[in-house]
Amino acid sequence: MDKKRLIIGVSGASGAPLALRLLDELKNVPDIESHLVITRGGEMTIEEECGIPLSQFCAKADVVYDVNNIGAAIASGTYKTMGMVVCPCSMKTVAGIAHGYSDNLLLRAADVVLKEQRKLVLVTRESPLSKVNLDNMSYLAGMPQVFILPPVINYYSHPKTIEDIERQIVGRILDRFDIEAGLKRWNPEG
Repeated sequence: MDKKRLIIGVSGASGAPLALRLLDELKNVPDIESHLVITRGGEMTIEEECGIPLSQFCAKADVVYDVNNIGAAIASGTYKTMGMVVCPCSMKTVAGIAHGYSDNLLLRAADVVLKEQRKLVLVTRESPLSKVNLDNMSYLAGMPQVFILPPVINYYSHPKTIEDIERQIVGRILDRFDIEAGLKRWNPEG
């Protein structure tokens, strides 16, 4: 059976533990192959926030790409993928994607996902947001295959730990690709 490929981009915004949780969840889905690309800012954030070496973080992915390798497989539309998640997604990365500024592999892969009309989920991290940030996200959200998914905490699942919060957010990300991850669903009847 051929595995489906999902690109995971990590940029230099706070929230690297969400990307780590996402990669861990994808390991539990045998028919999905994770393809990871990390910006230099992402590497710095991983080292600061995850408490593990970059090599250990990268080992969670099935395939890892050098962010400077613009000729990598994920830079081509003929390389079939389900789409891409950028988690976390900095406002610099949002701006690059919105304006087609593909100066690294993460941005080029996102550009390819857009041109091939595949799903693109941006787990945006910033607060407060400027008009420029909002305009860039609004522009991207106008494309039907783009989802702006800030990592917002829900309270109805009664999270007890940060891990509970991370699992809920990652579940929402995976929902965009119809990947079941044991997400606790809203049930108004209790």
